[in-house]
Amino acid sequence: MSEDTRYLTFALGKGRLAKTTLSLLEEIGITCEEMKDKDSRKLIFVNEDLKLKFFLAKGPDVPTYVEYGAADIGVVGKDTLLEEGRRVYEVLDLGFGKCRMCVCGPASARELLQHHERIRVASKYPNIAKDYFYNKKHQTVDIIKLNGSVELGPIVQLSDVIVDIVETGSTLRENGLEVLEEICPLSARMIVNQVSMQMESERIKKLINEIRKHI
Repeated sequence: MSEDTRYLTFALGKGRLAKTTLSLLEEIGITCEEMKDKDSRKLIFVNEDLKLKFFLAKGPDVPTYVEYGAADIGVVGKDTLLEEGRRVYEVLDLGFGKCRMCVCGPASARELLQHHERIRVASKYPNIAKDYFYNKKHQTVDIIKLNGSVELGPIVQLSDVIVDIVETGSTLRENGLEVLEEICPLSARMIVNQVSMQMESERIKKLINEIRKHI
């Protein structure tokens, strides 16, 4: 890399997503030793040789950093992309972090979904819930945003159903709930800032191709 090569910045969703992404990048020869230091208080990690910077962010913030160009590239769950609705390019399905967005509730609520009754839906994802019920099912619903365990919604009669991510479904079963309808499959996606895609198209496309070959 020449001296005047600009840094490409990655924003990674904290937690499992970041860990899996970093090991995927290592497999194609992109390492960031600084990030391995568990005690580090740093917020931005640099790989000088490859002119790359990395930072960790809360999932919902990743598309924001990428839209505004504070990061060139981001890795985040498809659920966050759908919910946040930011202007970014989604360039790659990374294939990990697989789960699905579903409408869940007690078996007795199944009927309420068939008769277009006005029901209450609790979710951490009000935009996804709204889009699904209003635009796909054409059913008027009241959406209640929750931040914590949405499974509580139907149990304490706050809502008739919930819209939530389902991985194995064991939490649902333990609480007497089940998947009633599937909205869409989810997984980790790589996103790119729209301007970066034009300005740094060669470097970014090369990176995308290397990752694509690997997955």
